[in-house]
Amino acid sequence: MADPGDRWAVRRTLLIVGEGHDEERFLRHVKALYVSRGCGLMVTVGNARGKGARHVIDWTARQAANQRYDKIAALLDTDTDWSPAVAATARKKKIVVLKSEPCLEALLLRILGHVPVGDAESLKRQWRAIIGDPADVKRHAALFTPPVLEASRGREPAIDGLLGLLRSAARS
Repeated sequence: MADPGDRWAVRRTLLIVGEGHDEERFLRHVKALYVSRGCGLMVTVGNARGKGARHVIDWTARQAANQRYDKIAALLDTDTDWSPAVAATARKKKIVVLKSEPCLEALLLRILGHVPVGDAESLKRQWRAIIGDPADVKRHAALFTPPVLEASRGREPAIDGLLGLLRSAARS
């Protein structure tokens, strides 16, 4: 008879780091939707606490150095500190970059069918008007259902990449 613990054996590991708290909340929500217990995939969601793209890549690389992961990704804004040099560092460290262009709030607004306009602060205000309390996980669940996320894959490379990572890591 098989050991019951074998059902829970982790076969693949994935580290996904968000630039800040909002990214972390969104990533945790998507993880809950797409990664079921016992599927053989362990997803660790991290939070680099902001400070721009270079910091996010550096922080992600340091976390990956502490533990071996099969895949590593970072969800970050391109409006602060994103450059060809940062992209090169990410490639060298084998970090898949999921770019929120120009910022997460713009990405989330586009997923919901809005046309984001303005600078980062204006986009944050537009997003807060929709989400209310950003820590409200029920609000994320109501807005970002699997059909909504799947529908955005063709027009949002970051979402396509994120969902692709979760699926490919779970299948491997």
